[in-house]
Amino acid sequence: MSRHQDGHCRSCGTTLGVTFADLGQSPLANAYLTSEQTSKRESYFPLHARLCESCFLVQLDTSIDPSEIFEHYLYFSSHSTSWLVHAKAYCDAMTSRFELGASSLVVEIASNDGYLLRNFVASGIPVLGVEPARNIAEVAQSRGIRTTSAFFGVETATRLRSEGFAADLMCANNVLAHVPDINDFVEGFRILLKPGAVVTFEFPHLLRLIEESQFDTIYHEHYSYLSLLAVERLFAKHGLQVVDVEQLTTHGGSLRVYAAHTGSRPVGERVERLRAVETAADLSEPATYAAFARKIVKVKTDLLEFLIQTHREGRTIVGYGAPAKGNTLLNYCGVGRDFLPFTVDVSPQKQGHYLPGTHLPIRSPDSIFETRPDFVLILPWNLKDEISGQMAKVREFGARFVTAIPRLEIW
Repeated sequence: MSRHQDGHCRSCGTTLGVTFADLGQSPLANAYLTSEQTSKRESYFPLHARLCESCFLVQLDTSIDPSEIFEHYLYFSSHSTSWLVHAKAYCDAMTSRFELGASSLVVEIASNDGYLLRNFVASGIPVLGVEPARNIAEVAQSRGIRTTSAFFGVETATRLRSEGFAADLMCANNVLAHVPDINDFVEGFRILLKPGAVVTFEFPHLLRLIEESQFDTIYHEHYSYLSLLAVERLFAKHGLQVVDVEQLTTHGGSLRVYAAHTGSRPVGERVERLRAVETAADLSEPATYAAFARKIVKVKTDLLEFLIQTHREGRTIVGYGAPAKGNTLLNYCGVGRDFLPFTVDVSPQKQGHYLPGTHLPIRSPDSIFETRPDFVLILPWNLKDEISGQMAKVREFGARFVTAIPRLEIW
């Protein structure tokens, strides 16, 4: 399953050197287990992110075959209320900005269960979803969202183009980081985009990851960690140019990058402003990345000290959420059932399963009200406001919320 790189950058081929984060050995963050699987041996892989000092792409130095990760997936985007609101706002904004209509075609890569594209369909705009997870693609199709189940790249883009598809707008939310062959992936957009058309990419901003100690967003499904600096260099090799960029609050701080065929559209002022921000933050200096490795340890020790003290005082704590980022955090910190007897999740697909590595059972949120813990550790910290609002009634029996990233907070 594991394919080790030869020590070279997946984008430009330069020899990798500087360690950005070494999180040891970890299971696949989305490899949730059944009860029977918890008694069997799990596969662990190195989780080590390094910097390319030539193109400034931060990346894992180990690749996992994406078919092992994404062909059957348990993450459904439609289970997050805030993400659905974000998707609706995106569709409305793009429809207006690019004057999309009945003769347009919107293509989304990694379209999940159709949560985003359904907004375009409701407006009478033709769509095509490209989703590698067959089980999720089938859900989208059952909802009337035209979807093909495939991994995107040159081969898929060429096939779709030969079938008569050409996109007026393409979107790829939180997927650019998920592809091992990033050059093949980006070249696919050049092929499928109409001349002058636009593709938008959303991805967590590496600068925010560094500033907020968000090392838990590092896991095997995320092959790359992206800045504007790295993305511009990558796109240029494939005849694409960043023409606009927005800074978003999603996923702890993300970028929405607009790209088009080189020279086909003017470059907006926001691109230059963000370049200046990244330059001021020394994202072109290897020492910046090396320093991040030291920040990780403080998050680990603070969380462990809190859990140990809580245990000594005879108080209880349970988890909320079963996100991939939570699995990175728990496995790196060595937190198991001795500190967290279980976690809960709103997704029925995850309930009844167990977290990889730590084997925490995943229950329904109702379990929190049945057990009445003293603390609730919110693992998807990027959704802490949404979750604490939904679970506000836990305060009636005195429970408090906890997050570990970017720093330990109890409220």
